[in-house]
Amino acid sequence: MNVALQKSNRALLMKLGFVVIAMFGFGYALVPFYEKICEVTGLRNIAQADESKSTQVDYARTVRVEFDANVRKLPWTFRPLEAIAGVHPGEVRQVMYEIVNTTDRPMTGQAIPSYAPMQAARYFSKLECFCFSRQTLQAGEKRQMPVVFVIDPALPKDIPTITLSYTFFEVEGGGADGKS
Repeated sequence: MNVALQKSNRALLMKLGFVVIAMFGFGYALVPFYEKICEVTGLRNIAQADESKSTQVDYARTVRVEFDANVRKLPWTFRPLEAIAGVHPGEVRQVMYEIVNTTDRPMTGQAIPSYAPMQAARYFSKLECFCFSRQTLQAGEKRQMPVVFVIDPALPKDIPTITLSYTFFEVEGGGADGKS
């Protein structure tokens, strides 16, 4: 019986060894498989740098960025804390906006950005922005919200100024009581 048990254990050990080798091979094969899927679907491989965008800061050039803030049918005050900034293309910058709910009830709004000139939008990348999600402000609440952005160095040289304008709109049904 002892010989049969040893033979059974040896067979089990061989099977487990095969499973370990197969798992290692599968894990090793996932990298080229993932890259091929990204290539076929057009998704960018996050492990590789995006060669279409320069990561170098162009210190020889400064773009004037003007910040604007508006509200539509929303009783809030909204303004940039910095109205104008000189930004080197490729430089990561942060500006702050301030918003105040001047009502006596909670309200929810959503900011929509726009750019002037319009073609500048493709060179203006927001890394963090309050416009990515709805903003609920309690009655009388004041909040400062950041926008972190970078201007692509490929921005045409005939665009010396970019205006980033946000307009806040009330989101229907966004109040705390569901009646906005």
